[in-house]
Amino acid sequence: MSPPFCIFLCAMLLVIVGLIDYITGNEISLSLFYLLPVSLATWYAGKWNGILFCFAGATIWFFADMMAGHVYSRAGIPYWNASVRLGFFLVVSYLLTRLRTSLAHEKTLSRTDSLTGLYNTRAFYDFAKTEIQRSRRFKRPLTLGYMDLDNFKTVNDQLGHSTGDVLLQSVAEIIRNNTRAVDISARLGGDEFAILLTETGIESARTVFLKIQEKILEVMQRNSWPVTVSIGSVTYKSPPETVDDMVRKADNLMYTVKNSGKNSIMHELAEK
Repeated sequence: MSPPFCIFLCAMLLVIVGLIDYITGNEISLSLFYLLPVSLATWYAGKWNGILFCFAGATIWFFADMMAGHVYSRAGIPYWNASVRLGFFLVVSYLLTRLRTSLAHEKTLSRTDSLTGLYNTRAFYDFAKTEIQRSRRFKRPLTLGYMDLDNFKTVNDQLGHSTGDVLLQSVAEIIRNNTRAVDISARLGGDEFAILLTETGIESARTVFLKIQEKILEVMQRNSWPVTVSIGSVTYKSPPETVDDMVRKADNLMYTVKNSGKNSIMHELAEK
């Protein structure tokens, strides 16, 4: 549900509940039903819209109650009741906001590699599947690069795993800084990375991966890390139906590079 539509829907619900509250009078309490627009606004339109509807709900209840002719023993009682309802609405809105934030955080964690901040394997496959469908539908090229760090084990063995972790984080940062927001980058495990370039042909892909390789080598040389990078890149005019097929082909190209001396990039244009 989009926020504008949600706000419109919640406003209509609030008016309807207020009218029913006014018509039925003070014998039937509809306080609980005011929570529906408050909850929807908080969940789909955000915290501040939720707070806005909390005040709107309490205000509409107050006027509906007064216009229905409810007589109280003290003049301040209706104001007190409206304040209590407002407080209740605000508590519910706050709890829903915290719940939504927690769920979003958990969702992010479930998709993210904890060390590098890139997508993990599961998230990569989910997003790549969507991009395959989009590429096949709109007849746009799609490029997958499979990248492996040469001699990474040497760094772990000689300099320690903490240095290896810093190295992997540096590589992830280079990937992020040299790809677009619409591209999909992931750490598939160990020292292997996948980069999916959406709507990208082979020439543009060459430029991207060459730049990433150059930046990585600069960092390795600056830190005296004996690591290079091997990349297998495959561009599809019409990608295969499964992500596994794409990954397998790019992975094979990457291993061809490693078996041919490492520290290079191999590109291939494939129909499927």
